[in-house]
Amino acid sequence: SLARDGNERQKERAVEALWHLTYNDDNSVAIAAADGIEVLVALARDGTERQKDCAAGALCNLSMNDDNKAAIVAAGGIELFVAMARDGTEAQKENAAGALANLALNDDSSVAIAAAGG
Repeated sequence: SLARDGNERQKERAVEALWHLTYNDDNSVAIAAADGIEVLVALARDGTERQKDCAAGALCNLSMNDDNKAAIVAAGGIELFVAMARDGTEAQKENAAGALANLALNDDSSVAIAAAGG
């Protein structure tokens, strides 16, 4: 996929498109089924600032789905979001906080968030 294997500009365009697609529930399920959560977590962690902004927004939207919550946690999302909420841009902080709030609705995730310093 371009989000994983493209050049920086292609990754940026792809992650922007994914973010917009996550506003639809069916798209969110399809993105998760295509291993999109792992790609988005990697871009949120290691991408350019714009890639991080878009990936965090997409992950925040994806975290509203109960099935996606477990995949986000498994991909290292809690530690990523705690760090992003502390050190990210304003957009990253907002989306990381939203994702953490969604993930915290699960008791196990809530404990993991606290353990990660969130």
